[in-house]
Amino acid sequence: MTLPSSPQLADALRRLASAAGDLIMTYYAEDFAVRDKADASPVTDADEAAERLIVAGLQALDPEIPIVAEELFAAGQAPKVGEGPFWLVDPLDGTKEFINRNGEFTVNIALIRDGRPIEGIVLAPALPVVYFTQGGAAYMAEGDEDPRPIRVAPDDNGVVAVVSRSHYSAETAAYLADYQVSEERAAGSSLKFGLIASGAATLYPRLGRTMEWDTAAGDAVVRAAGGSVCTLDGEALAYGKPGFENPHFIVRGAGS
Repeated sequence: MTLPSSPQLADALRRLASAAGDLIMTYYAEDFAVRDKADASPVTDADEAAERLIVAGLQALDPEIPIVAEELFAAGQAPKVGEGPFWLVDPLDGTKEFINRNGEFTVNIALIRDGRPIEGIVLAPALPVVYFTQGGAAYMAEGDEDPRPIRVAPDDNGVVAVVSRSHYSAETAAYLADYQVSEERAAGSSLKFGLIASGAATLYPRLGRTMEWDTAAGDAVVRAAGGSVCTLDGEALAYGKPGFENPHFIVRGAGS
């Protein structure tokens, strides 16, 4: 692997995510067609164009590292990742939020090694806000401000739960019933990971179907910020699984 070291890699990923975000926003400003994939999930030209841009950029960084990207996977193009590092890419997470034009959609790029995310970036170009890792720490920036370090927060005054805006379920409500929830927030896409990592929320249960590219970048940021992303059995969420499908998982800040 000949990738640049941090912070050069973090800077390269921020530039690449930003370019993809700018491209997505050109579609967001216009009328766009929505199609259904084989699994009935929606896709737009913005998803596919952003993915092409990101994949080309990652190949330019190191052409030998496999890339698992959502739309290529849907088209039957899934490389064998083996034991080495690989990329996970969701070019437009929260396509439903993109279609609804509420701004809560993200660009997600993560580097996986030994089954865990070691670098990641989550960019919400419409807000705009970015969460990313660098040198083992987590950072965020809003608008044109300089990045600032972030850490997960304790839940001393009650759990602040964040839930999926588009995929809330009875199972999620039942899970949260066991906690002293002082506030419940809804958010789309991988922004929920950013809310945990930055201390704006302390608990995010996801008791529904997700794929590895949905979670990897946000998982990297949460871990770097001092939080955890675990299965219901308490095991750290792993990557490179057959089919790249996740089990149910819980994202926690400090003390949840």
